[in-house]
Amino acid sequence: MNPSSSRRCSGFTLVEMLVTITIIVILAGLVVAGMDYAKESTKRNTAKVQIGLLAQACDDFKLDFGFYPGRAENSPSDGKNMSNELFSDLYWDSNRDGSGPLNDTVQKIYISDLDPEHNRQGWIDGRGQAARILDPWRNEYRYRKGSGAQSPDFDLWSPGKDGKSVPDDPKNKFNRDDIHNL
Repeated sequence: MNPSSSRRCSGFTLVEMLVTITIIVILAGLVVAGMDYAKESTKRNTAKVQIGLLAQACDDFKLDFGFYPGRAENSPSDGKNMSNELFSDLYWDSNRDGSGPLNDTVQKIYISDLDPEHNRQGWIDGRGQAARILDPWRNEYRYRKGSGAQSPDFDLWSPGKDGKSVPDDPKNKFNRDDIHNL
């Protein structure tokens, strides 16, 4: 009897090791992809909630003053650079006397979460009247009212993950990830 033929070496073969490693890599890829999807889903839901809060605050502002936030009668059609006006009217200086929320007893704060000092949602960038309201992807929320708006009242939206938006062309590829109040 040959001693080498009766004794089998215990352990894993190279093929078994490669199969195991391949399975682990595939599972890790699925977990990472699932986590990315969950993060994006959370950001989209956060943007929807924030837009809902902002839209309600805009409606409340109109009930108090008779017009929607924003200094100009008609906003830019692309809605850019309007989040600072929203911030100013909804938090910083709603009665437009220049005193800000801390020094004004008549001031009405429509969304307390817009406070730059105690901003739990992380949606304010900057301080004072220069502050901007940001979506979960750190892009400025877009806002327009007047004749350029698609909605009869106002349009409020996030340009989404890509940060790009072409509001005058609803079928544009950059609008696919936009989140609207419409």
